[in-house]
Order: sequence, then structure tokens, then C-alpha cells
Amino acid sequence: MVVLQTFQETLDSFLAKFNELVGKHDYTTSHYSQLEHLINEYAHFITNEKNQKVWEQLELQKMSEWNQLLADLRKQSARAVAMMEKYRALKLRDEKVEITDYFQNIESCIEEEFGSFRISFDSKVLLVGSGAFPMTPLLIAKRTGAEVVGIDIDEEAINLGRDVVERLGRGLNIKLEKSSVEDLELCRDLTHVIFSSTVESKYDILDQLYESTDEQVVVAMRYGDQLKSLFNYPMREVDENKWRLVENVIRPNQIFDIALYKKIF
Repeated sequence: MVVLQTFQETLDSFLAKFNELVGKHDYTTSHYSQLEHLINEYAHFITNEKNQKVWEQLELQKMSEWNQLLADLRKQSARAVAMMEKYRALKLRDEKVEITDYFQNIESCIEEEFGSFRISFDSKVLLVGSGAFPMTPLLIAKRTGAEVVGIDIDEEAINLGRDVVERLGRGLNIKLEKSSVEDLELCRDLTHVIFSSTVESKYDILDQLYESTDEQVVVAMRYGDQLKSLFNYPMREVDENKWRLVENVIRPNQIFDIALYKKIF
């Protein structure tokens, strides 16, 4: 019981820190170092095997009283990551860019993102939730030569993301658009779709994609269950008449896992 109380106190502390730093956002890089440290600390907490065992104990108990805390942590940590991407994009303008543990975590998944459904130079890839520092489009386009489109509903993130692409990926076939999936004209040509783990409505969007995509499309859904759900939106059931889960890539030491889906005809 003492362990669970300490665990909750730690989560309460993380939430208080996220609330404070998110509330301080002033469109400058003043709080970048603090936010970077907090997000890295939070990522280490979530990937710590000892904390996973505590979570398993917690699941055996009634969790209803935890639901609001968990939802608030997921929401605020996602907002914090979006802010850190903006800070990093702004720092790039000053030629002061360094990679953090969080961004290394993102990079590490690129090679295994689609398993046997490899991306090649003639692929067309969509990233839903590209953010202000679009590492995934940059890495995919650099390594494969594929056409990559990133969409986000945050106009500031798109503008910053375009600056990043101009500086780090000039000449690569990358487009960033403030758009929703239903407004895209290229859905029929897509071969691969990636959903950011912090997109809350990702499974609703996946359902929409069934009618607008071709039969060859493969979807990589980044998600987090159990302890990882503190930093990611979890996996959901899909319409079994539309999509089937073809592979579930569990990454024990990483902050999110990857579910691969194919269309059913």
C-alpha cells in the first residue's frame, strides 16, 4: 500500500510540473531546459521495469479513482511534447540543436515502424500529427527517398515544421499541411500511414481512412497501453469488417509500441 501511495505521489508531482511548465509557455525558448529535463525524466519513469510492476499491482485494484489523474497526465504530457518540439524548432534557428532522450526514442522506432512492410523510394507516406519538429518525415525521406506528407491541426507547428524541413531537409520530397485527413486529396495513393501516439482521435481517423484509401495501405499506429498510457493514447478495438491487426511491435524499453493494420475486403 505504501508503494502505491508513493507511486501516486510521484504521478501527482509530474502532473503539477507539467501544469506549471505548460502554463508558462510564452512563445520563446525560456523554459526549454526545464521542459526537456521533465520530459526525459517522465520517459525514464514510464520505461522503468520496477514502475511497470507497480502498475500491474495497481491494475489489480479498483482504478476508477485514478482515471482523472491518468487522463490529465496523458493530456498535459502530450501538450508538453508539442511545446518541446516548438522550442527545439526555435532553437534550430539559432543553430543550437541537440538531441534529447525523447527524440532519440522517436528515432529508434523508424527502422522497425512497418516491420516487413518496408517503405521504398516509390512509397507515399502520411504522418498524422507531424508536430513542429517533424523528425519522422525527415528520417523517412532521407533514408528511402519516399514522398512524405505530414499533417497537423496546429498552424504554428506546421509553420515551424516547414522551417525545420527547409533547413534540415531541403530537396527532400516532404510536404507539411495544416489539414485533416478528410481534406487530403492524395489518400488513394497512400501506401503507408503513421499515427503519432499523442493524437487522441487516431482510431476515429483510422475508421475514416477505410473508405478513402486503397487496398495496399499499411497503417502504423503508435500507442501505449498500461504504464505507457500515461504518455500515449492506448490501443483500441477496430471494426473487424474494416481493419485487421497484422503485427503488434512491443518495445519494452521504448515509450510507445506500434500496431500494424491492413484493410479487409
